[in-house]
Parts: sequence; structure tokens; C-alpha cells
Amino acid sequence: MSSRLRNTNIARLKSQTFDVCIIGAGINGAVCAAALSAQGLKVALIDKGDFGGFTSSHSSNLAWGGIKYMETGEFGLVWKLCKSRNQLSSSYPSTVKEIRFLTTVEKGFRMPAFFVYLGTLVYWLFGRFATRAPAMYSQDKLKHREPLIETEDAVAGIEYSDCYLHDNDARFVWGFVRKALDYGAAAANYVRSTGARRDGEGWTVSAREEISGLEFDIRAKVLINACGPYVDQHNALTGQDTQHRHLFSKGIHLVVDRVMERKRILAFFASDGRLFFVMPMGPKTCIGTTDTRVDDPETGVTDEDRDFVLANANELLDLTTPLTRDDIIAERCGVRPLAVEGHGSDSDWIALSRKHAIDVNEADRHISIFGGKLTDCINVGDEVADIVESLGLELPFAGRQWYGEPDEATRDEFMHQAKLMGLDDMTDDSSSELLSTRFWRRYGADAFEMLESIRANPENAERMLKDAEYLKCEIEHTGRREMITRLEDFLRRRSKISLVVREESLREAPGLLKACRVFFGDDAERKLDEYWATRPPKQPGSQAS
Repeated sequence: MSSRLRNTNIARLKSQTFDVCIIGAGINGAVCAAALSAQGLKVALIDKGDFGGFTSSHSSNLAWGGIKYMETGEFGLVWKLCKSRNQLSSSYPSTVKEIRFLTTVEKGFRMPAFFVYLGTLVYWLFGRFATRAPAMYSQDKLKHREPLIETEDAVAGIEYSDCYLHDNDARFVWGFVRKALDYGAAAANYVRSTGARRDGEGWTVSAREEISGLEFDIRAKVLINACGPYVDQHNALTGQDTQHRHLFSKGIHLVVDRVMERKRILAFFASDGRLFFVMPMGPKTCIGTTDTRVDDPETGVTDEDRDFVLANANELLDLTTPLTRDDIIAERCGVRPLAVEGHGSDSDWIALSRKHAIDVNEADRHISIFGGKLTDCINVGDEVADIVESLGLELPFAGRQWYGEPDEATRDEFMHQAKLMGLDDMTDDSSSELLSTRFWRRYGADAFEMLESIRANPENAERMLKDAEYLKCEIEHTGRREMITRLEDFLRRRSKISLVVREESLREAPGLLKACRVFFGDDAERKLDEYWATRPPKQPGSQAS
């Protein structure tokens, strides 16, 4: 069961002294844990919720070079982000994939269409020509290229490339946590830091296990605050005065049944001038996002948000039937933590980029990570490793690569074994993706365990959950290796099942209780009831869950 791995790690958190304690297991905390543990440090990683459970599970699932920052003249940032995007794509070729963006430029737009096209050419240059070249289409050719686009007010269409995550963002974050665990880190979800104090030459973190309420201390030489939108709050607990702080921008997405057949992203400028995407999400379509200033990280989707997204989708897409709230399958809502210096005016917050900033208190051996985005995550891990070393901690295996998929030889061997056993012919899976490809993308070298499980018992190749691409062997692997503490951890973050399967279908799926028995043993029914009890109420006129 999942509790065994977590219980073992919590016991280590209580009893050991660590080189580094990282608070917050979003993308920033996860890459720091992977980078430092791979290079030989003893690392503790905790989060008050699940791994990747807040901002890092509400992104647009893009690994992009920041083309929108070209309009504000942040060319240095775009150059760096494009380099980071290319590095992610080459390091995770099964997960971070090139995808075409088709942008519609409408009459009255703030710049000529040809000027926008020139911008995509410069963006391609900044991207070191690692993707396909941009293209420009007339109004007629745009409609032929994508019949779904409403072209009545279109001047031209422009196509360029960026990258997206084949699986969801939280799953990508989990991959770094799993790496850290493999390198010996002690990591646990649902463990809250209630404060920390300097104790001699190190830190003592006061922690509370959120499931039982048990309180204990974690001791470490260096403390890293990677709490995402809560960095400022935790720094207040520890008396840290930093150069940077956060502002918050809320973004939401709506998930609906698939509205386009071709696998591309449609990019528009919404009614208020902001970028607006229509993106594939497995068998569904994800539409958004908004960009709304908020003062509190704890926020939610409002009727105004829903109506804004639906109205723009209906205006910009040539749909047979307009989208309504009844078409909403799921919603994503999160805040972008935007790093700003000092405590001055924040009137120009909408122009802020997602670049990261790292503040260091050398005397206290304390590090705070502000802002950032998934595209730049490898740089964050490398930078923090250098900083930790500068604080006097020797990295026994300095420079060891800590990210990326297994090498091609390992992948080829897996694919060879899968072909020999006829893996791709074993299920009635209706997905267009081969099962062997899916296994490798999700589990990497751990995918060999799936083959061994199916060889031992062919019934392990049966689908356990209706309408979800998860087999029995995957559920069992997830129960052993992925620290499922609450059912939502699996349905929303280790997978994207709750984003693409309607709630009614999930409630009727007998396999869900079977999966709970794998994850939680005798506690299965209580955990299932707990999940449904904590689901947000449906909005009037909406099936969103």
C-alpha cells in the first residue's frame, strides 16, 4: 500500500539530520530535491498538501519559450527560456513534445499581421531552429488549415511551434520527486511546516503530519523555502527579510469534450487582448486562460471566469453548437506567483514575466525561491545546487546529471521486450497511442515492472477503470511507488483522470473501489467516501466537478 513508503519517509524525517530541508514540493521544490540528492546530499522534502498540488497542477501544460514576452522587449528572457525549452525537450523526448500553435490575427489588432509573423521568425531564431519553421496563411488558407476557426474577422493566420506536456503538469513534477526518492531523499506529502528556527549551526523545522495531526521536528543545515505562492508567508514565520516578494495572477481553464480533431493548439487574442488557448488534453479540449489580479493564493473559479472563457470560445470558434456551462467536465484554477523587487508600486503587474528569483541569506543558510515556471525548472535545480555548495556544503557527486529520461539503449531494450511479448495487442484500449509508448512515457525504466507483472499474470493487462487508460498493473505500481495518500492524489495529479472523465462516470465505475483497495487496503471505502465528500458542489447549469 502507498502508506508504507510514506510512513517510512516520515520516520526518517523524525530521526535523521539532513543537509537540506526543502519546504514545498511544487516544481521548484521537486527539482531542488532531485538535483541535491543526486549530487550526494541528504535531503528532506515536505509539502502541506500533495506533491505538485497547487500552482504546479494548474498550468497550461506548456513548456514554451515565452513568445508573449517579446512584445514587452524581454528578449534576454525569451532567449534563455527557449534554451530551457529545448533542453527539456531533448531530455524528456517522450513527455515534452513539439506542437504547432495556430494563431489568428483579427482586424483592428494592435499590430499588422506581417509584423506578428516577423516576431515568430525571430522567436524561431531564438529557439536555435530546434522546431519547425513558422508559416503565414491568408484568411482563406487559414480556414482550410483549421475549419474550427471563425475567420470572418480574421486578417491572417500564423503558425509556429512550441512544446507541451503529453501528460499533466503535476505528473511531470512527480517525476522529479520520484528521482529524489530514488537518490535517497526523505519526502512526504501532507506534512506542513508550522515554522522554523535557527538551532546552533542549523535549522529545526516544526512539522505537523496533516492526516493524524502528529507534530515533530526536522533538523537540517540549510533551509530552502520553495513554497510557491506561500513563500512570503513562510518567510514571515522564520523572520527572513528578502529582496523579492510575490504578486498573484489567477488563471483558469475549462475542460470540455473534444472540439477539434487535429492535434494542435489554437491561439487567439481574447476580447480584452490577452492570449487565449484552445488545447488538446488527451481525449478532451482545455480552454483558457484568464489573467486576473488577486491578493490571496486561495482562489476559485467564478461565474464571471466561466462566462469569459465560454464567450470567447464561442466567438473565436466556428462551433456547430455553442459551448455552455453544461459542457464543462472539469475546471483548473491556480495563481501564478510573480516575483517583484521591493515593496513599491505594483500597478504594472500585468506586464510581469514568470522569471524566477532566488534570495539567499548566507548567515542563516536560508534560500527563498520566487516565481518561476516549468520551462525553466532545470536551471532552478542547477542554480540552487551551486548556491548550496557556496554555503559550505560539499556536494560529493557534484555535476552529476539529475534529470532526463533513461538512455536510448534502455528504451530500445524495453521496446524490444514489449514487442516480443505482444504488449500492444493485449488490450482493447481505444487510445491511438501504443501501450508500450504510454508505459515508457509514464514510468521510464520502471516500465519493465509492468512487463514482468503481465508475464506473471496476463490479467494484469486488463483495464481497471472504465474510460481511463490505466491497467491493473499500473494501479498496483502506483500503489507501491507513488505515495497516494488521498484518492485525489491519483485521480488529479499522478494522472489526469478527474480532468477528462465526467464525475458521473467515475461514480459508476466499480474499478474505482478496486483501485482504492490497492492504494489503501482495509481503509478503501472510507478513503473513497472522503473523496466524494470533499468534491466541490456543482455550479448551477454546469456539470463541472
